[in-house]
Amino acid sequence: MERLPPFSGLTAFYAAARHGTLTAAAGELNVSQPAISRRIAALEADLGCALFDRSRKPVRMTQQGRDLLQALHGGFGQIESAVTRLRAAAKARVVTVTAPSGLVGFWLIPKLGELEDAFPEVTIRIISQEYGEAVRPGDVVIRFGLPENERPEETRLLGDQVYPVASPLYLSRRGMSAETHDLAAMTLLTMETARSQWHDWPSWFKAAGEEMPDGARVLDFSSYAMLVNAALAGQGVCLCWDGVLDGFLETGAMVRLEGHSETSTRGYFLSLRDGDAAGRDVRAIGAWIVKKATV
Repeated sequence: MERLPPFSGLTAFYAAARHGTLTAAAGELNVSQPAISRRIAALEADLGCALFDRSRKPVRMTQQGRDLLQALHGGFGQIESAVTRLRAAAKARVVTVTAPSGLVGFWLIPKLGELEDAFPEVTIRIISQEYGEAVRPGDVVIRFGLPENERPEETRLLGDQVYPVASPLYLSRRGMSAETHDLAAMTLLTMETARSQWHDWPSWFKAAGEEMPDGARVLDFSSYAMLVNAALAGQGVCLCWDGVLDGFLETGAMVRLEGHSETSTRGYFLSLRDGDAAGRDVRAIGAWIVKKATV
């Protein structure tokens, strides 16, 4: 790779060529005029050619000087554009939160108004993802799964109880209620594709010390959002993680089936992508989510 001239010489030449005078170039770079002249002379010596024709006044660029200026226009132009973008991003104060789609749709989105009121000067970007998808980068990262000993910086969110819920419409059609019901005679809404990550019906029955009913009718979905929407539409009974569907339980759109609740080691865990090096806004928003999810 060809050795490049000193950067100080290139910036001195670029400023002089754009302004047309050494005095103006010196003012832009906050140095003396003789210093600009020395830097350009050193650059010419390094390149082995004259960049300015000094035989007449005013001084004009040579062809070699014009060639170098054209090249510097492209290089310095790209640097200036990148610096402008970086400065704008720093001033924008954007924080990205990445979380599973179910938590985003049923827990986080209902709280966005509160979150925006708490951080009016921060632009908050939400990225949801389905189970099994590659994790996309976020400043605040919420994942679902088992606790990991190698991640001591993670904080568990919400509770650890998992219980079945259904819409009153579904229970009424089946002649059942939250107090009197039979899971073996109900349609179980499942997520088989996410079973390795999710606490689905087979593992839930196993935790209860029971076998999943033989011949149980199931409806399978690829996302928790679809599954919950089916439950709201009266298509069956689904499992609820403690805290995720509280909005529907409080309004009566869903009811919790009594007598069934199991504890799971799986859950939602929050961490900051940059850990202790995270910025002030990222730390504050992470702490806000933790507070809201642990009350």
